[in-house]
Amino acid sequence: FMPLRARIQRAREHKADIFVSIHADAARNRGVGGSSVYVLSQNGASSEAARWLAERENAADLIGGVSLEDKDDLLKKVLLDLAQNATIEASMKLANDMLSALKRAGKVHSDRVEQAGFVVLKSPDIPSVLVESAFISNTAEERRLRSASYQLSIAKSLLRGLRQYLQSSAPAGTLLQSFNRNEHVIQNGDTLSAIAQRYEVDVNRLRTYNSLKSDRILEGQVLLIPRSDS
Repeated sequence: FMPLRARIQRAREHKADIFVSIHADAARNRGVGGSSVYVLSQNGASSEAARWLAERENAADLIGGVSLEDKDDLLKKVLLDLAQNATIEASMKLANDMLSALKRAGKVHSDRVEQAGFVVLKSPDIPSVLVESAFISNTAEERRLRSASYQLSIAKSLLRGLRQYLQSSAPAGTLLQSFNRNEHVIQNGDTLSAIAQRYEVDVNRLRTYNSLKSDRILEGQVLLIPRSDS
């Protein structure tokens, strides 16, 4: 067993881009069921900010790549608030994409993303979501949770939501971000078909998207890249 805060620390030590915590929910009412997705609440963020600012060992830590060690208390609070607000915003987008994918896979407990003060969501600089896959207290859902096919369905849904998020929010400097660019500058030796293959779009769609009358392209020309077909 790994304590909750140790999970956050492990993610930060490895410079994680995203944190996803997956659970099975439970309720006294055994008829309650469905999947849910949570992000950190503002109250949870505020309490965590106070904790970070109060603990001496956090003063030298990194928040969004910025050291707090040499900053005065007011600036520390401002920087931490900015980092946490940006993280919650990114977390909400990721959670919405995951919830949309889960809706296509089966029943959801709530039609909207929920917010709570779960400890594992309190990293100030890593987009974090908590997924309740189903209610283990519901006999029918408990049975499904034991099924490999249902587990795979949930996993595929979460992956689908994660991919949707990364199409527009890939971490800076990653290979995925380079493939998500919306334009391509023609280099010597480029061909329209090779560019289409690189960005995984249909060559006819690429041609139409750029109002090209032929496959002739020129070095230095800028092509707009439509969203991937896959």
